Parts: sequence; structure tokens; C-alpha cells
Amino acid sequence: MSSTTTSPVADAEDAGNEADDALVGSRSRAATTWDGFKVLGVAIRREPWVFTISTVGSVLFGALTVADAWALGWATDHVLTPAFTTGETDASMLWAVLAIFLGIALLRAVGIVARRVGAGLMQYRMQAHTRRAVSRQYLRLPMAWHQRHPTGELLSNVNSDVEAAWSPIAPLPMAVGTIAMMVIAVAQMFASDVVLAVVGLAVFPAVVGSNLVFQRLSSPLMTRAQQLRAELSEIAHESFDGAMVVKTLGREQEETARFGAVAHELRRTNVRAGRIRAAFDPALAALPNIAVLVVLAVGVGRVESGAIEAGAVVTVAYLLTVVAFPIRSIGWLLGNFPASVVGWERVSRVLDAQGSMAHGETRLEAAGGAHLEVDALAYSYDESGTALLREVSFTVPPGRTIALVGATASGKSTLTSLVTRLVDPQGGSIRLDGVDLRDLAEGELARSVAVVPQTPFLFDDTVRGNVTLGAEVSDEDVWAALRAAQADGFVAALPQGLDTRLGERGTSLSGGQRQRISLARALVRRPRLLVLDDATSAVDPEVEGRILAALRRGPAGDEQPSLLVVAYRKATIGLADEVVHLDAGRIVARGTHADLLATSPDYARLVNAYETDEEQTR
Repeated sequence: MSSTTTSPVADAEDAGNEADDALVGSRSRAATTWDGFKVLGVAIRREPWVFTISTVGSVLFGALTVADAWALGWATDHVLTPAFTTGETDASMLWAVLAIFLGIALLRAVGIVARRVGAGLMQYRMQAHTRRAVSRQYLRLPMAWHQRHPTGELLSNVNSDVEAAWSPIAPLPMAVGTIAMMVIAVAQMFASDVVLAVVGLAVFPAVVGSNLVFQRLSSPLMTRAQQLRAELSEIAHESFDGAMVVKTLGREQEETARFGAVAHELRRTNVRAGRIRAAFDPALAALPNIAVLVVLAVGVGRVESGAIEAGAVVTVAYLLTVVAFPIRSIGWLLGNFPASVVGWERVSRVLDAQGSMAHGETRLEAAGGAHLEVDALAYSYDESGTALLREVSFTVPPGRTIALVGATASGKSTLTSLVTRLVDPQGGSIRLDGVDLRDLAEGELARSVAVVPQTPFLFDDTVRGNVTLGAEVSDEDVWAALRAAQADGFVAALPQGLDTRLGERGTSLSGGQRQRISLARALVRRPRLLVLDDATSAVDPEVEGRILAALRRGPAGDEQPSLLVVAYRKATIGLADEVVHLDAGRIVARGTHADLLATSPDYARLVNAYETDEEQTR
């Protein structure tokens, strides 16, 4: 069963999250570069042709940039120096120099275009692929996994973490191509003059050392910044999601302060990382320039001594400025590794999560009300704790109405989640028309069973869109479902009827109206089993009675569906064919409402208490 196999994994993930700072931080400091290259390896293996094209363009750019140094040295020795010596210039040589530089520039432009287009295409394709993979994983993973992970963290995984993971792709082709540039440039430097080449390349150890220091200092900050982005997203989601609670209780300042505290910490962390980067970049840029000055100073002496020609000094000095570009590009690549490694770690934790719900191949062919059997059901949110449901057994015959009644935390809502297979039980079984829910083909349960939860959720869409959710349903069927849910009257009175937009979460409607739209959404699919989890609590008793009477007749004249109703009101319970009384996760009594009132003092006390409380509220 899915839940038995997934819960330990999810528990282990939660335990691992507690040590996330220390684990990722220490590992990043020890091997950020290696881990960063492994992340890039994933992208290269997925997009080999795009990477090849962009890298070839970058190599072409690098080779032609080095060719500029050769052209400059050749022009110095064959055009500039003779011009100073003789005071005359050869027009054909000038045209030759112009043609050489123009040809190099055009080919280099082709390389730049190929490099940049390829890098951008590769980066955004990897982001799109990873986002789709994470989204598919979210849909595949069971509710038991989602219940253990905050919404803000999931939003951060699919957004900022994905962007951070593939941020090094932008400078990757340039860095790979400029390595070729560096090899060619260094070879040409030694060919020009070994002494000057050694003097100029003495800067490389300093560049490597500064990169190592930068990564050691920035890795923990990048790790913390990614985690703070997830926290910030979570707080924002909670605040927006609970806007009504925040407003009505006057908690705006407190929520702002809560958001501000994390936002300020994120800002401070990014500023600290920015200061390190601000110190690193100028140092990286200055080191090659210092080497150029040293080469010029040494080169002047060697030219005066006759050891080399002036063109060799110009060539080596120019090549050092060329080598500075690969150094910077490699620095940009390595500078993105800390955030990339952290982002990929967080995304991989989602992609590697286990626990998809297995499905069988069985299809349901029966028509009319479904036959639901719950047999010795057991379930616990915490496998190491006390079971929430224990040995629960009952049936819902076709076309009949069964009411679940129980005190708060008796397991009613959990039972509806199990019946609709949002989670799987740890013990026992649930069968629909004699078939275990786990043996049904994927999507088969959704075609036969609909649930209307306690808290209705409406999208920022029209009435029609909220009822159909994009399915191909005629307006006639939509109105039939609205009539059965006793919602046709107020919908017809809306400014644009079915085309009226309801606002985010249906804020333009009352609580009872939102519940009835949510109920119509279930009814329009003509389910064979309808599960109502206190779905009419915000509706007055008279309207609720009409709704339940319409459901017992069947929407749009269809055959009557089977009903499993979590109920509190006597009027609602009295309409049920049988009542199942839950207490502390066990069935303690069952029978008709009248029989239980007469034979079960606990049941009578419970339903009378609800009735008394409702009367006092009114």
C-alpha cells in the first residue's frame, strides 16, 4: 500500500530537512566546484546538440579573439614598425590589414551569436523541463507527502530553486570556449617569448586562490539565501491565503512584521554575498591587468637588449588581456556554482521523493448508485502513534444515504479522504462495487466518486468555469447541477449569470453560496457515489433539506447516487437511511437516527448538543 511505503520516506525527509543548513553548507564548502560540474553534466546530457552548437560558437569566438593578437603583432612588425622606420606606408599592406581584421571580426560575430543563442536556449529549456518534471512529481506524489511539506517550500522548489540550479548555463558555453581560447593564447605566448609568457602566467595561481576563497565564503550564504526565499514564499502564501483572517482580526501589522523579518534577513544575506562578490570581481579583473604591466616593463628591457622584437611584446601583452577574459568567464561560472548546487539539491529532493500511488487495471462498468464497502479500516497520520481510525467497517448500499456522526477529531474527515483515496489505509480495505480502490485503473475512481469538502475552494473564474473546471459540459447540465445544489436562483441574479467572475476564492459570494457552487461542481459530473464532508454547514437548514432531497432524487433526473454524508444537524441526519456513530476512531453505534436516539445516550447527547448550540447561535 502506498502510504505504508511512503510515510517512512517522508519522515526521513523531514528529519533530513532539520540538518539541511549544516549538511549542504559543509558539503558546498568542501566540493562546490565538483558538485557544480555534476549539475552542469545533467544539462549537457539532456541538451547535447544545443550545448555543442553554443560551444562551437564560443570556440570560434575564442580562436578568432586570439587571432586578433596575431594580426596585431603581424601589423606591428610589417606595417607600423616599417612606417616609423622609413616614414612611408604601403597601401596594399594597409588593405591587407583591414581585410584581416574585418574577416576576423565578422567570423567572431558569428561565434558570439551562436554562443549566446545556444546558451540562452539551453538554460531556458532546462528550466522548463525541470519545472515540468517537478510539477508532474507534485501531481504523482500522494497527499501524505504533500501534508508534510509547506506550500511555500513547494512554490520555491518549482520557481527560484529551478532558476538557481541552471543559472551557470548562461556562462557555461563561453567558459568552455574560452578554455580553448586560453590554450591557444598560452601556446602563442610561449611561441612569442618564453620569458614574457612565464612572467605573465604567474598570475594564474592568484586567480585560482581567489576563486577558492570566494567559494568558501559565499557557499554558506547562498545556501541560506535559497532557504530564506522558501520561507519568504511560505509566509507570503499563508498571508494571502488567510487574507480574511488577517483583516478581520487586525493582524496586518503582525503579518507585515513576520514577512519583513525574513525579508530583511534575506536582504542582509544577499548583501553579504554581494559584498564578497563585489570584492572578488575587481580582484579577478585587476590581476591580469597587473600582469600586463609587469610584462610591458620586462618586455621593454628585452626589446632594448635585442632579445625580441617589439611585436612580440605587443602580442604577449595583448594575449594577457585576452587571457583575462577566459579567467573572468570561468570566474562567472564558478561564482554561480554555490547557488546552483543548493537549488539543485532542493529540486532533487522533490524529484527523488518516493511514494506514488499505484493503480490497477480494473474498470467499473456498473451504472446507478455505487456500492461502497469499508472493511476493518485502520489509519494513522503518525505510524509510531495511536491509530486515528481502528477496525472501521460499514457499507453504503447503492442509492442509499449513510450519515457519519461524531465529535470533533473522531476521524470523519479522514474517513472521507480514505474513501476518495487521497490517502491509503494502513490496514483493512475499501471496495467500490466489490473492487479494492487500489485495483482501480488510474482516473476510474474520479469518474465514479465526487467529494465536496468542508471548506469550498473556488477559483478566480466564472461560475461556469468553477462548475465545469474546463470539462466539456453543456450549459443545460450546468444549470441542472446548480438547481440540485439550490444555487440556480442566486446565480441567475448575478450580473452576467454563468459568465460572472467570482473573484479569488469566490470572495464575492457568501459562505453558503460558495458551498453550493462547490456542490454543483461535484454534481455536474454525475457521480455514482457522492461524499459530503459537512458540505452544507454554511447553508440554512431549510435550504439544506431541499439540497439533500434533490440529491436523493438524483441530479437532472439521473439515477440516485449513493451518499456518504458527514452531518451534524438533526434534520440532515434524519434524512439518512442509516447513521454510523464514530467515537475516537471506532464505530460505537449504527442504525437509524430514531433508533440511536432511543438506544445510545452518547449519540443523543452529541446530536442534541449540536442542535442546542445551533439554536443559541441563531
